[in-house]
Amino acid sequence: MENLWRIATGQDPNREDYEGIEFWSNPERSGWLTKQGDYIKTWRRRWFVLKRGKLLWFKDQSAAGTRGSTPRGVISVGDCLTVKGAEDVVNKPFAFELSSSGYTMFFIADNEKEKEDWINSIGRSIVQHSRSVTDSEVLDYDHTR
Repeated sequence: MENLWRIATGQDPNREDYEGIEFWSNPERSGWLTKQGDYIKTWRRRWFVLKRGKLLWFKDQSAAGTRGSTPRGVISVGDCLTVKGAEDVVNKPFAFELSSSGYTMFFIADNEKEKEDWINSIGRSIVQHSRSVTDSEVLDYDHTR
């Protein structure tokens, strides 16, 4: 029933968001995090996988290890601007936030080391996968005079 509700409300991620990413094999980082819900602001423990610029989450670890499984959600970290600690914002220890221009998501790690490891891994992925300025977008002042 929950799965039908997710499909009916458009909460399942678009397959194109994670197509070609073998999330079940050799992720850059994976582990448990507690995530705040998008609509109902409850906290749910989910298994997260970071791979090739995508942060995917699953109901449990076994779902992430199966080739044909569907993630509960996907974030393209290349669209994100910041990842930083957020204990003061949500009043919970080991909390951090991931923000883009349109949204902020909150997560809670199991301990301080896990929090720092996730922040560092996601931060590296943001840098690696963010849209960089291309040569054609750089204004050449020497040739415009």
